[in-house]
Amino acid sequence: MARHSLHVGLEIGTTKVAAVIAETRSDGLLRIIGTGESPSSGVRKGEIVDLGKITLCLNDAVSAAEEKADREITEVVAAVTGAHLDGLNNRGGILIPEERDEIEDEDVHEVEQSALDVTIPNGNVFLHTIVQRYYVDGQEGVASPLGMIGRRLEAEFHIVHGTKTRIQNNLRCIREANLKVNNVVMSAVASAHAVLDHSERELGALVIDIGGGTTDYILFRDGAVMHSGVLAVGGDHITNDIAIGLRVPTKWAEKIKAEHADVAPGSTSSRGAIEIEDPTFAGGHIERRVLNIVAEARVREIFTLLKRRVNIERHAQFLGAGVLITGGSAELKGIAALASEIFGLPARVACPRPIMGPSVLFENPRFSTVVGLVLYAQAAQEALEEISIFDRLRSKIGRIIPGL
Repeated sequence: MARHSLHVGLEIGTTKVAAVIAETRSDGLLRIIGTGESPSSGVRKGEIVDLGKITLCLNDAVSAAEEKADREITEVVAAVTGAHLDGLNNRGGILIPEERDEIEDEDVHEVEQSALDVTIPNGNVFLHTIVQRYYVDGQEGVASPLGMIGRRLEAEFHIVHGTKTRIQNNLRCIREANLKVNNVVMSAVASAHAVLDHSERELGALVIDIGGGTTDYILFRDGAVMHSGVLAVGGDHITNDIAIGLRVPTKWAEKIKAEHADVAPGSTSSRGAIEIEDPTFAGGHIERRVLNIVAEARVREIFTLLKRRVNIERHAQFLGAGVLITGGSAELKGIAALASEIFGLPARVACPRPIMGPSVLFENPRFSTVVGLVLYAQAAQEALEEISIFDRLRSKIGRIIPGL
């Protein structure tokens, strides 16, 4: 089989490290054959602060995945997050050399490089250059310019960049575990691969992945990425607010949040009290109404910040698929109703789209990023194969019909 048969996704998050091993079958379908997860230590707001601690967590997650898959892995596709990541849009353009008219791979690469002629903060590096649309001699709606006849090639791109040293810390951690990094993917990009299908991208959608320490987001309009970024606030902040506001131990605050908090506007589940059977907690119980007020305030703040960040009013009419909320904090009761109120759009909680493998991964939004990583890796491999097939076909036709 020509394609790589194994794809390994690795997510180093604030609350967990997760690894997924997937295999591309001979029929091209993807099947998950191994998973591993470990509580995270040494990560704050999505960024590594203790290399030694997080390396141990990484080893535990990878070892568990290897044991289930009965495979030893050497290469991974890694997710990266953190508030240092940001996205911008830019346009590039080139003239096709006089000696030929046909657009080739090198032209597509050159127009991408021309789009990267843009100012980013000192110390930052480019992470993704995602094409939005191509233009050949001004013609719009070009999906792929390869092989087309034209004199000028232009393209619009969404460009993701981030702080080099912070990205390098993630890579060093993985290399400490004797693993090679094949690709680095923004967490929001990976999550979108997991929860959105082609039609939803074309309809337009805002994907919000609320993890433990960060909220990653990515906005699609007419099938193209228009916005992406990271807020340095997530589910741990909700837990902390509950612990401080209700004066309960953090371990109980997390449990209460997961089991009882309801952030829907005007929630009907605000009556009564929640008993806490812990001798270290003097209160004995907390009011549901107060719990919901505290939790809703923080989630409302996240969504309101994000609404301003992406200028939702400018894009709302183009977001036919609405708002999709994923990540561990997407399990909060009432979160879709609150998102719908704030964004003025239909909203739903999104889990990874089912593929072959353990069903638990596709029933829980916590795994969207790591499942998206293996889908991203497979898509990248298929894109390389398609280019190779096109080159071989063009060469064959050129031999049959000289001049083509």
